[in-house]
Amino acid sequence: MTLYFYLAVGSTIFSALALVVALVFMRTSRATMRRIREVTCRGRSYRRSSPATADAGRRLFTMIHWIRARLGLADGADLPERLTNAGYRGTFPVDVYNAARILGPLLGVVAGSLIPSARIFWMIAIPALAYIGPNIGLTRLIKRRREKIRRSIPDAIDLLVICVDAGLGIDQALLRVGLELGISHPQITEELLQINREQRAGKHRIQAWADMAKRSQLPDIDAFASMLLQTERFGTPIARALSVFADTIRLKRRQLAEQMAAKTTVKIIFPLVFFIFPSMFIVLLGPAALAILRGMPSLTQ
Repeated sequence: MTLYFYLAVGSTIFSALALVVALVFMRTSRATMRRIREVTCRGRSYRRSSPATADAGRRLFTMIHWIRARLGLADGADLPERLTNAGYRGTFPVDVYNAARILGPLLGVVAGSLIPSARIFWMIAIPALAYIGPNIGLTRLIKRRREKIRRSIPDAIDLLVICVDAGLGIDQALLRVGLELGISHPQITEELLQINREQRAGKHRIQAWADMAKRSQLPDIDAFASMLLQTERFGTPIARALSVFADTIRLKRRQLAEQMAAKTTVKIIFPLVFFIFPSMFIVLLGPAALAILRGMPSLTQ
């Protein structure tokens, strides 16, 4: 029995370590393949085309549009903007979102009907959760993307300062920074390249910067756009303004890290009280309690 127990524990630990190693190497290989595709397919879109899958998707989305038209369901006015804030542009993400809100409740009704106990409750609860699930998921995606953009701002500003000091204009510097951060920070790259595309389409640079601040809805991006607006209107040196802004961002990031570190003393109280202290009491007082219990019959005799 003891031999089987040790074999089971050893095999479990070995499987867990093998899984972790496989995931690490798979993640590295994916990043390497992304870099290779970026280098070899620069200027071209790398996409695996499947005519059968595309045709099935078109039929599914056509059916979803027909169902929504029959039910009188209209798309939200802010849905494309929210999907853009989450990093999904075009009509395809809108179709996927609408399909999820139609097919999810239908599958929820089927799943609820298969539950033997409280069938009516589950047939109502599961479709309701399936209907609001895409909205909750989209909100979480927006918050996660904004957090990634916030973390990438200091690196982007530092590279922007280097490019401007090297003699590039602000438009060329933004484009260069966007291309350089494509692997490490793809979210800020999308925003910077979107500014370049809008300017090439004829939009004024001030309006393009303001639109970027509106899409991201981050205080750092708002401050960055305001700084660029002031330098554009008043003709102040852009390199000096960027250097001061980079120092401010770094200081703010350091203060935020210190604030989070100061909160750990309060947050660690609950794990100490509920998990660590009981374990210490069991380890320290357990042998003494067992010795006392063993000695109790001799005292009573």
